[in-house]
Amino acid sequence: MNSLTFPILRLLADGQFQSGEAIARHFGVTRATVWNALQDAEAMGVRLFSVRGKGYRLPEPLRFIEAERVLAALDGQAARFTLQLHDRLPSTNTQLMQQAAAGAAHGTCVVTELQTQGRGRRGRVWQAGLGNSLTFSVLWRFDCGAGALSGLSLAVGVALMRALEALGVEGAGLKWPNDVLHENRKLAGILIELQGDMDGPSAAVIGIGLNLRLPEQMLKAIDQAATDLKTIAPQPIDTSHGLGTILRHLAAVLEQFEQQGFESLRAEWMAQHAFEHQPVRLLMPDGREIEGIAGGIAPDGALLVETAAGLQRFAAGEVSLRGAA
Repeated sequence: MNSLTFPILRLLADGQFQSGEAIARHFGVTRATVWNALQDAEAMGVRLFSVRGKGYRLPEPLRFIEAERVLAALDGQAARFTLQLHDRLPSTNTQLMQQAAAGAAHGTCVVTELQTQGRGRRGRVWQAGLGNSLTFSVLWRFDCGAGALSGLSLAVGVALMRALEALGVEGAGLKWPNDVLHENRKLAGILIELQGDMDGPSAAVIGIGLNLRLPEQMLKAIDQAATDLKTIAPQPIDTSHGLGTILRHLAAVLEQFEQQGFESLRAEWMAQHAFEHQPVRLLMPDGREIEGIAGGIAPDGALLVETAAGLQRFAAGEVSLRGAA
């Protein structure tokens, strides 16, 4: 990566034109060096406007994440997290999984401005560009084994819903097992990866992607209906404040989950279930489709569906859930 790319992008973050000459003078480099750095930005998918005689600018003003603002929004929970802010990473989950294996501290949070190889559940790609998504991962260590963490992704969904409500976002709902929807359009996704023994201790890397503002070309590239905070929030949300708000609620929910299990959060999850008592279609790994009526969540987080064969349980990771046509 060109070491000047993100410093220049920060200079352009106000959305105003800056001439190549002025940028070069600011950093004490040649205009050719500036051009190379901006070529690197465009290769990463960053859109730039270039006008002869005026210079370069970003399509919209962009506020980069600031650690101080994140910590301020964390309020009394700031001591529980160690923030790592990155300009660009292939995947925050991959980065943190490597750190977790090397002994990274409980509460480590890896955040990146631009994620280039983000992963979703079942091998999907998480589409993200600079300023389009909030992408981060949190390491949470548990005394119990991985086998006792069923329902964890649903608990994280509850935390996201609490945070969105605190940010003034209404009308969101949860899709089992790991998505947040708004009017049946994906707003956020959760990807949890586990390390450790079945008997404990264990560690969870909790990856979260939240759509901030999706340009039209990105919406077309996503393989499902999607929306963003810019579209649905009643007022603009500062990304740093939003991240701190999510982490604050995440800490509270994970503490409850550790002490009382998912059962203590189950009623709250079901109250926000986007498909509760509605027809659903389950796509099985072998290609079969099963239709039925969503009938709630079991104490361990499994989805209950009333099908032609009776009430059936489906475990996270087994199926892909879709609302029935």
